[in-house]
Amino acid sequence: MVSVVLPTYDRPDRLREAVESVRAQTYPNVELVVVDDHSPTPAETVLEAIEPGSMTVRVRRHETNRGANKARNTGIDASDGTYLCFLDDDDRWHPKKVAKQVAAFERAGDRVGVVYTGTKYVYDSYERTVTFTLGGDVTEQLCRGRSIGEFSTLMVDADVIEESGAVDARFPSWQDREWLLRLSTVCEFEPVPEPLTVRRRLSGEASITDDFEAKRDVSYPLFLEKHRDLAATYGCERALVGALSWNLGTAALKNGYYADARRYLLKSLYYEPLDRSHWLYALVAVGGEYTYGPTSALARTFHRLSAAPIEK
Repeated sequence: MVSVVLPTYDRPDRLREAVESVRAQTYPNVELVVVDDHSPTPAETVLEAIEPGSMTVRVRRHETNRGANKARNTGIDASDGTYLCFLDDDDRWHPKKVAKQVAAFERAGDRVGVVYTGTKYVYDSYERTVTFTLGGDVTEQLCRGRSIGEFSTLMVDADVIEESGAVDARFPSWQDREWLLRLSTVCEFEPVPEPLTVRRRLSGEASITDDFEAKRDVSYPLFLEKHRDLAATYGCERALVGALSWNLGTAALKNGYYADARRYLLKSLYYEPLDRSHWLYALVAVGGEYTYGPTSALARTFHRLSAAPIEK
């Protein structure tokens, strides 16, 4: 059995679409665990009109709003599946996602504990498809900043979660990045290089990744505190600090914190001076809004005109 953990808060229309995409899965043995993080309109009420078919549906509701990480952990605790998948309430899946991930687990060796997919990102005026090829022992590459997707792309062996621990609820952002790094220390990863997950990135829709100050003041120092020693054992401590500083600097640019952007992008250059993307973003940050605005508009135009998928 595959358990699908779906945390939700106050997105009734999106929740229906997400649940429908789980119900449409071709894999026959699925249980859906919806964790309602104390939504104004209870998720159980929202889902009353949806016919579950052969899918088992259970709803757990928090008595207070506790955040997406704790909602995911509530779902993990309530799940009975051999494998666990995670679906954010504003994302959706291709009908064959679960089946292809289970098949990948069946083909893989016993050391594989995480199977993940590519993603189609939907923006206001264009779409971008990203697939991944990183597999096996991925710990060093993750320390170096390599990205392999987010929660909605993952299928994880329940035994691996028990060994590595659940999601660290202290992180207001980067919680998927941190958990993946921790999972990688106890198992190997296997990619399914197809865009089987759809993620919306529409303007006007709030995302936890937009809270720059929480990322700067909590996630960044906590990530380094937890994993700097791990990176050092792989000889890539500088690469970890550089990658996190670059990620934080680009988030600062996106959210208009231009002084922070310059600070952290220059820091990324100090730790990783040979990375061309670090130089590019540092140069963009120099002029603040006067350089970031036109560069951002140019990048959006490029993405609209380029339909080629990105392979990482």
